[in-house]
Amino acid sequence: MVKRTTILLDDDVYEGIVRESIRRYGTAKAISKVVNELLRRALGARRELLELIYSEKVRELSQEELEEFRRELSGRFEDR
Repeated sequence: MVKRTTILLDDDVYEGIVRESIRRYGTAKAISKVVNELLRRALGARRELLELIYSEKVRELSQEELEEFRRELSGRFEDR
């Protein structure tokens, strides 16, 4: 089901969407398609990230693996 709505876009955002619409569809009249695709992709990526963050993470580590990981992590911090 399609819903109509009005949104206020900054000039630079609008220009980018128009350019993308012309690039993908050859017309500036496909702005709604472009916005829908971009929002679906952004919302999907956010959902995937949240699922990854809140999913159960179980990993068995030996003492040696833990010490190796600590050394590697420490080295990364020192390199900054």
